[in-house]
Amino acid sequence: MSLFRRRASRLALTVALLTVPNAALADISFTAPDADMSEHIVIFMDDDGERPGGMSAQMDETLERALETSGFEAGFGAHKTFYGLQDMPTVTVIGAGENDLDRRDLHDLGGYLAKVPGDVPLTIYVDGLETRVSAPGAELALGYRLGAYKFDTYKSKKSDAARDLIFAGADEDVSEALLSKDYDALADAVNMTRDLGNAPGLDIYPASFIERIRAEAKGVPNLKITVMGKRELDRAGMGAILGVGKGSVHDPKMLILEYTGAGANDAPLALVGKGITFDTGGISLKPNTGQWMMKSDLSGAAAVGGTVIAAAKRGADINLVGVMPLAENMPDGRAIRPGDVLTTYDGTTIEVMSTDAEGRLLLVDAVPYTIETYKPELIIDIATLTGSAGRALGDEYGALITRDFDLAQDMMDIGDRAGEDVWPLPLHPNHYDQIKSDIADIKSTAGAPGASIGAAVIGTFVEADQPWVHLDIAGVDWRDSATPTAPKGHAGWGVRFMDQLIRDYEKK
Repeated sequence: MSLFRRRASRLALTVALLTVPNAALADISFTAPDADMSEHIVIFMDDDGERPGGMSAQMDETLERALETSGFEAGFGAHKTFYGLQDMPTVTVIGAGENDLDRRDLHDLGGYLAKVPGDVPLTIYVDGLETRVSAPGAELALGYRLGAYKFDTYKSKKSDAARDLIFAGADEDVSEALLSKDYDALADAVNMTRDLGNAPGLDIYPASFIERIRAEAKGVPNLKITVMGKRELDRAGMGAILGVGKGSVHDPKMLILEYTGAGANDAPLALVGKGITFDTGGISLKPNTGQWMMKSDLSGAAAVGGTVIAAAKRGADINLVGVMPLAENMPDGRAIRPGDVLTTYDGTTIEVMSTDAEGRLLLVDAVPYTIETYKPELIIDIATLTGSAGRALGDEYGALITRDFDLAQDMMDIGDRAGEDVWPLPLHPNHYDQIKSDIADIKSTAGAPGASIGAAVIGTFVEADQPWVHLDIAGVDWRDSATPTAPKGHAGWGVRFMDQLIRDYEKK
């Protein structure tokens, strides 16, 4: 078999593996609160012991005695399962806290549903929850789908089939429509992003990444896909992207998704994501410890692809462009070296101080290309860019950097509502002075503070009057322990944040 045919066969196998529906994809339905119960029911209880309706007085009294005997305290997310309560089905009680629940709270409670033991169908009583939203059942269902994710593509024994969920509550029609027409696509996008970040570098490289996105985008209306290969990147003068990819057997590429959901003259919202499909550090080789995790250095690009496809599937009333520069950063006889000078898309020259600062090299070509080509209302770049972002903010916040403090506050509010928090780091004029090069226009690194320096490199290519936000997600894209809505491993961070941003901009 020829080398080309072997590569094509491997690519097809990879795409097939990663497009199999996630094992945690449950059959979710909605019904009236007085519907028949399944063998296992779930109720929510606030801190005062109040529980939603739907149970008979006798059943409620039986459960009350069981709760008192067990000493259960209903703090938010606390849960306990009761078996053999007279003639009652199995009952799990989950604490709903003391405050009115917003979308974020409901998503977390939905994530806790994924931890309920057993495999029989669950009936979840929604009525009685004190919420600020019109369709709490759909919000709980979204949280369940996010929390139930498992990545078992490479396991010889797959996870057990997901259980069915029945949400019993007065909002059943609204919730069913919201889930099927909107939130299912959002959950698919987050979980696809996780798949791409969890898969090994052997299988995910620029060409296979693109085919995975194509598979997810197939048949979606008003969505245009463009791929710039090595030849097109060279013609466009994108010397930085080409430089990063020189050491790999996989050619660098740039994937562009254009979604038209508004008027032809409406400026789009632009999302640009770093897509390093594996990062060895290049000639500036990383240490072996933790290097396996660098398969997730494509997190920004994966989140951009998922976000745009989810918005297109629900028919968002907005124009969007998602730009994903893709390369594999490998050491090789052809690889760029520290001290080399690359010429970027807009003609600016950049001295490479470390080949392990490669993500910004992708973005200094992709960001100005996106601005010049699409003239966006707002451009956001998202990248696992610097370890210093994670050291500064831990795994609770993505690092937010922008020149506009009002815009920073807007982004913090969006993150709070989306369940993906961001916190601002500074961008000072001195940071631009630090990256001046003796032999080129700028240099790619300049010491501390690393996250701000990385943003300054990208910001050099963004005019002051262009609304721009930089998200450094190196501290939040990968989790060492699970949260209610994110598993251990790749978190799929950024899709919910950018999805909420899109929803806010639709309303303007």
